[in-house]
Amino acid sequence: ACTDTTTKPWVVEAGVRVEDTAFVARGGIATAGGCLASQYLAAWLMWRAAGEAAAARGLHYAAPVGEKDAYVARLLDVVRPFVDTGAG
Repeated sequence: ACTDTTTKPWVVEAGVRVEDTAFVARGGIATAGGCLASQYLAAWLMWRAAGEAAAARGLHYAAPVGEKDAYVARLLDVVRPFVDTGAG
């Protein structure tokens, strides 16, 4: 699991292995931690359901003004390794 530093001790105590990263997905299960957790999860879900272009459009709509392109690029870069693009 991914988690924030405040919650991490409780998650570890519960026997869960904590990844030292903001986002991880394996198959159809994803975990994210920290202040951008919901954005990473949303980006991953939208990409899986509707494709990269649709995810980028949806994220762009909600991204901060003046930061839209960089914000969307960052979100997609984080989740990209965990999306099965059919390549390979």
